[in-house]
Amino acid sequence: MSQVLCTVERLECKIVEIQKEMKHVNNSEGLHVPMRINEACEFLKMKKSTMYYHIEKGNIPATKSGKNYILFKDELLHWLETGRRNRVSLTPEEQNRAILMSQKRKPRNFNSIGL
Repeated sequence: MSQVLCTVERLECKIVEIQKEMKHVNNSEGLHVPMRINEACEFLKMKKSTMYYHIEKGNIPATKSGKNYILFKDELLHWLETGRRNRVSLTPEEQNRAILMSQKRKPRNFNSIGL
């Protein structure tokens, strides 16, 4: 009987954990809201000219739709928290490719020197 009670208690704890995770997921979905430049300026309390400057430099993550920029609230929050400069995080493969492309010299061929 005591084993059954312990099992029930563990299940209740797991249910509470799952409910907390589901609330977190639901809250983060509500932050992926598209915003125009004016709304983003009000949200960040930034001048429009400064906003355009940072977008053109690639400092602020934005998507261009025709003549207008679209910014997402969750991306702006992440940008504020981390101070990131890249629009999208690079995958490990993309990082390796960027490193290899940045090398100015050809790699040394060790077979030709007898190694």
